[in-house]
Amino acid sequence: MSWGKIHRESSDPYYDLNEDFDLIVSSFQSQYGIRLSKELPVGMKWSEFRDLLVGLGPDTALGRIVAIRAEDDKEVLKHFTKDQRRIRNAWRSRQAKQVKQEDMDRILEGFKTAFIKMAGGERDT
Repeated sequence: MSWGKIHRESSDPYYDLNEDFDLIVSSFQSQYGIRLSKELPVGMKWSEFRDLLVGLGPDTALGRIVAIRAEDDKEVLKHFTKDQRRIRNAWRSRQAKQVKQEDMDRILEGFKTAFIKMAGGERDT
């Protein structure tokens, strides 16, 4: 397998290649009939894997979990089961903890500037 350096986080905010790999394996098997344990070692290219992953449908294991994690409709959320709420809340909590350092620095700098102005001082540059 020659995938080079793979970004472990997907660009989709509702699944993670590492944490959800068992769901991905199950979904490839059910939708495409592909056993990743056999396909990956013999040379499936990263671009092919990525294209197939993006094409997974809502009736797969990953598709169902992604739908739960992504749901924002308040009416739909009212009818979520206890397990669906747990899945969604766990994902949202995990995502909230992954704030990028540069974003955090920018936010903290904004707070600092605001506090200095509130105290009547000018911000040093």
